[in-house]
Amino acid sequence: QVQLVESGGGLVQAGGSLRLSCAASGRTFSSYAMGWFRQAPGKKHKFVAGITWSGGSTYYADSVKGRFTISRDNAKNTVYLQMNSLKPEDTAVYYCAARWGVVITTNEYNYWGQGTQVTVSS
Repeated sequence: QVQLVESGGGLVQAGGSLRLSCAASGRTFSSYAMGWFRQAPGKKHKFVAGITWSGGSTYYADSVKGRFTISRDNAKNTVYLQMNSLKPEDTAVYYCAARWGVVITTNEYNYWGQGTQVTVSS
């Protein structure tokens, strides 16, 4: 069992930056691929970024490439999402998720956090 807790969301002006954190419980955190998803009002969850268990490979949605960076610190059981050059269309609830195996861009992850709100004003 893995419990995930996101933090770091908030209100920021367009062009600004935020860093989200996702703290995981459990001794097997380093075994999981991790993903960040977001859900805007009235829309489905969308994949934002993913990282392999080792941190050796990362994956991004086209809409955030070059602006967002996912990373992880297995010693701290934490995954991060650094978000730069934020745009109003990045406004959403951001969720981290964990799964055994490879990073995937669909919702089939085993564990999810409760989400953190990110609001980007124009």
